[in-house]
Amino acid sequence: MPSSTFENLSPAKKQHVTTALLNEFSRHTLADAQVARIVADAGIARGAFYKYFADLTDAYKYLYRTAIQDIHVPITRTDHLLSAADYVQQVQEFVTGINGSPYRDLIRLHFKTNEGLVNRPPVEIKIHSAQEWAVMVLIHETIKGCLLDPANATAALDRLRKALQKLL
Repeated sequence: MPSSTFENLSPAKKQHVTTALLNEFSRHTLADAQVARIVADAGIARGAFYKYFADLTDAYKYLYRTAIQDIHVPITRTDHLLSAADYVQQVQEFVTGINGSPYRDLIRLHFKTNEGLVNRPPVEIKIHSAQEWAVMVLIHETIKGCLLDPANATAALDRLRKALQKLL
């Protein structure tokens, strides 16, 4: 978590640091990221970086959480499960949104490499049935596949549609 010092920065300075983090973590894995490049890009002192974040992992978690909050559009939840076609359309729109966002490379590197390097806090998702859980897992794996292998996104979406038709 960023420090209160970071949270109390002016919006412009906070955005400048966040942009420098995005530049670094969109081009380099967490293991290869360097504070030196971030501080040079942000125009801040190295000591300031450590006043804002405990370490690179802390900075990465902050940026990833920020990205997810900016791009995440929840798949529609209603009192009942949707049709396979509705879910596939929502996934396709979500993937298209990520591909058109400044976070595209960050998210791809996250799925490709960084996901295994950071401990994720448990996320509370209210799942009512095994069927809902299966739909959620299929959707998330399809999103990951579409982002990591865009050339086969159509096949991944078709596979999702077929699996959901059998499941629903």
